Amino acid sequence: MLMVIVSAVSAFIATSIDYIFILVILFAQLKKGRARDIVIGQYAGLTVLVAVSLLAVYGLAFIPRRWIGFLGLIPIYLGFSVLLNKKEEKDEEEVLESVGRFRNVAVGVMILLLAAGGDNLGVYIPYFTALEGEELVTVLVIFYGLTAALCWLSYKLAAIGAVSITIEKYGRIIVPVVFIGLGLMILNESGTFELIMALVG
Repeated sequence: MLMVIVSAVSAFIATSIDYIFILVILFAQLKKGRARDIVIGQYAGLTVLVAVSLLAVYGLAFIPRRWIGFLGLIPIYLGFSVLLNKKEEKDEEEVLESVGRFRNVAVGVMILLLAAGGDNLGVYIPYFTALEGEELVTVLVIFYGLTAALCWLSYKLAAIGAVSITIEKYGRIIVPVVFIGLGLMILNESGTFELIMALVG
C-alpha cells in the first residue's frame, strides 16, 4: 500500500504542477471573494477528468492486464514530449481572459483547467487500470485531499511575485521525470515487461 500512496502522490504532482502556475495567477488577479469559486472549479475539473478516466478503464476491463500495461507508454511519451517541448506556457493575460469569458467563475476555471489538463487522461487511464479496487479508492482519496493542499498552496503563493516563474522553470524538469517514472511503474506493475520478454524470447 505504501507504493500505491507514493505513486498516487507522484502522479498527482506530475499532472498538477502546471495547475499551480494557473491557480497562482487566478488567486492573485481575481477578487478575493472569488477564491471559493476557483476551488470549486478546480475540484469540478478534477472530477470530470477522473470520471472520464474511470469510464475508459471500465471499457478496458475485458482486456488482459498485461496488455493494458502497454498504456504505460503514454505517460512515458508525454514525459519526453514535455522534456523536448520548448513552447511557452500561457501568460497571465491569456489565463485571465480564458476565465473571463464565462459569467460563472467556477465554470470558467473548470474549463480552463480541463483544457490545461487534457493530457492528464494519458496518465490517469493507464494508472487507474493498474490498480485494484481498494487501491483505486485510496488513490482517489489522495487525489482529492492533495487538491485541497494544491489550492491552499497556490493561494498562499499568490502573494509572492516571482513564485510562478520559479515553479514554471523547475516544473519543466520535474514533470517529465515523474511521467516517465510513472509509465515505467505501470509497465512493471501490470506485468507488461514480462510479456515483452516472453514475446521477444
